[in-house]
Amino acid sequence: MKEQLKEITEKTLEKIKGVSSHEGLNDIRVGVLGKKGELTGLLQNMKNVPADERPEIGRIVNEARETIEEAIKKADEVISEKTLNEKIKNEKTDVTLPASKKAYGHRHPNRVVLEEVEKIFIGMGYEVVHGPEVELDYYNFEALNIPANHPAKDEQDTFYVNEKVVLRTQTSPVQVRQMERGKIPIRMIAPGRVFRADEVDATHSPCFHQVEGMVIDENITFADLKGTLESFAKRIFGEDTKTKFRPHHFPFTEPSAEMDVTCFKCKGKGCRVCKGEGWIEILGCGMIHPLVLERCDVDTKKYSGFAFGIGLERLALLKYEIDDMRLLYENDIRFLKQF
Repeated sequence: MKEQLKEITEKTLEKIKGVSSHEGLNDIRVGVLGKKGELTGLLQNMKNVPADERPEIGRIVNEARETIEEAIKKADEVISEKTLNEKIKNEKTDVTLPASKKAYGHRHPNRVVLEEVEKIFIGMGYEVVHGPEVELDYYNFEALNIPANHPAKDEQDTFYVNEKVVLRTQTSPVQVRQMERGKIPIRMIAPGRVFRADEVDATHSPCFHQVEGMVIDENITFADLKGTLESFAKRIFGEDTKTKFRPHHFPFTEPSAEMDVTCFKCKGKGCRVCKGEGWIEILGCGMIHPLVLERCDVDTKKYSGFAFGIGLERLALLKYEIDDMRLLYENDIRFLKQF
């Protein structure tokens, strides 16, 4: 058995010298030291060895195992070092090459315009407030003087969750919630996402953004509304911008108007942007209807106020001369990098 042990050890050490991979070393380990390996099989015959020789044979077996395991360990380290050196050699970096340019994201044009709008009104002393996008029918319609039979409540225009809950069609409900707090005077804008059942095309989307504004205080008049919005138009479109107010109808304001600005492209002469008219409509506004104030427990004998609503996407389309609203939602970095 001693000769067999010596032969197995010498043969295994010779095999280890010729192996160049971790897989090969593992095969040798299993073939010699595994449960069905040569050395293990030899140990199973220890019962046939005379009792007085067993201690000596056991010592030799252990020495053979330690010798083989140590040889495998050293060979494994040599292979690992060789593999690492080859990897370093093949993957070395040429520090003289120009660095790869990092790709960065970009602010969305809607965000750029919103920040500009907020900055303008905050500078006038307004507070930025927010409200829920899933809104009660009462706040979205009834409190704003829109009765149950009003066309605006038609299911073709409004997304209903149930009879009493809708996806808000405007950010005006935030104004009602602010009035209910009873803290007057109020100067606020409410930017946010709104939803209407519109077909997607170049100028419509079922989901878009509005910025509502409201002021309530003593002795507020339509002149205050005009002065505020004229100042806003000049700040966002340029100091030479002129404004025009046209009579309109909104259930929650009386009197109501739409505000046009002189085309910032042609300065009122007429061009493609303003469709030859020289004016562009940008928002709706008016004095808050007394019924709306009364529903919110605002004393109409003491207080009055005005409100306005601006379509954020409309501002972005006009300001940057974008001709298709869908471009704002495609997240094409080639488009977004222009702003």
